[in-house]
Amino acid sequence: MSDPLDKATSKAPATLGEGCLARYDPDDMGPEDGTEFPGAAELWERLKDEEAQSGEPEGKSAER
Repeated sequence: MSDPLDKATSKAPATLGEGCLARYDPDDMGPEDGTEFPGAAELWERLKDEEAQSGEPEGKSAER
């Protein structure tokens, strides 16, 4: 990092695929990319439980 402006920029991870099939390469991503979400499974379960209790069909609550 000899260029001081490199410190102020961000760079996206490498991608796989093209067009609408493009996605970030998981092998190129790491903790510094913010890919860790240790509470994701618990959050997903809680949201599914709340949706089941409200009686709304799947996907309807996100459309509001």
